[in-house]
Amino acid sequence: MENNIYFISGIDTDAGKSYCTAFFACELIRSGKRVITQKFIQTGNTGHSEDIDLHRQLMGIGMTEEDREGLTMPEIFSYPCSPHLAARIDNRPIDFGKIERATQELARRYDVVLVEGAGGLMVPLTEDYLTIDYVAEKQYPLIFVTSGKLGSINHTLLSFEAIRNRGIQVDTVLYNLYPTVEDTTIQEDTMQYIRRYLDKYFPDTKFMIVPEMII
Repeated sequence: MENNIYFISGIDTDAGKSYCTAFFACELIRSGKRVITQKFIQTGNTGHSEDIDLHRQLMGIGMTEEDREGLTMPEIFSYPCSPHLAARIDNRPIDFGKIERATQELARRYDVVLVEGAGGLMVPLTEDYLTIDYVAEKQYPLIFVTSGKLGSINHTLLSFEAIRNRGIQVDTVLYNLYPTVEDTTIQEDTMQYIRRYLDKYFPDTKFMIVPEMII
């Protein structure tokens, strides 16, 4: 893959994107890649991204120079909600040019950039521009996070429909086992269903199970 920028999204806000972003970064680092993560729009914070903090904690590293420069957290809004509303509440539009410049600078410095989204794919960034539109416009390969929790199969298949409609390449599906559940009946069946669906509609997509990590 020539593009070294990957976008990470998932079925919803609680899919475990930050957790899985850090896991995937660690896997790539173990394979010899120089990897950096970026939270392209952070809401519910002021001046700093808590998701980037979690990435660094799980990656076992401290704050990077790029974190201090703000390249990994280019847009931060104070209210914990979807970006379009957070921007309206803070009375400041999202600066997509700033995000793009930061992402490209990270791509210049690192082998791989993992860009974590905010919420799910259909989350609005403006009144008429969705996260999935951003991914399609940039032509970023997608890393998609799902899980075996009740209801996830519906959210996953709806997301796949939207992805197919926009011609987005799904590089990898991350199946998140965190947090651990005692009854794995739904989790195991959902995993097998999704794998069969991928074989049919996304045959080139990789599937990776994300185990519970120590936080």
